Amino acid sequence: MNAVDPRPLTGEPVSLDLLNTRWNEDGVRQDLLKGVEGLAVWLASNALDRRFSADAATLRHTLAARDALAALVDRPGDPAASARVDTVLDHGRIRATLTAEGPGERVEFADPAQGPGWTAARDYLDLLRTAPDRIRACAHEACILHFFDTSRNGTRRWCSMAACGNRAKASRHYARTKES
Repeated sequence: MNAVDPRPLTGEPVSLDLLNTRWNEDGVRQDLLKGVEGLAVWLASNALDRRFSADAATLRHTLAARDALAALVDRPGDPAASARVDTVLDHGRIRATLTAEGPGERVEFADPAQGPGWTAARDYLDLLRTAPDRIRACAHEACILHFFDTSRNGTRRWCSMAACGNRAKASRHYARTKES
């Protein structure tokens, strides 16, 4: 039986979804990856459980990748943060293949425990290639979640309009009524 993913925001690209394994709930920091059980939930949520195992080594490498990505997202372009992500990427490679369907790619790892973290780091490179300005942190001051803005005009500010967006609106309304 698979455990339910308790996070408030899921379904983001795998790199941002890895960052979103930490979140605030009622002012308390939560961390899905505090054990291999949480790693199993995250792997399943991203359809990575078919390729990778939830074990101590995979957890250790995935946490290192999450920390490297968090440093880069917090400090885009920082050489030290970029070097940390490059270190994660050093543990895998893409081999070009030719299949019956045509050209393809196969990802290879010296150690499969590096796979989930590498996959997330590689996904982040794809987001940077696609639309780096659409990688966002939630605008709510108490929220630490990240999202890829897929809105038509690229002006999304909240991880969730129902949660953080609504809280911000309620705070502004309260401030206006208090002034009156």
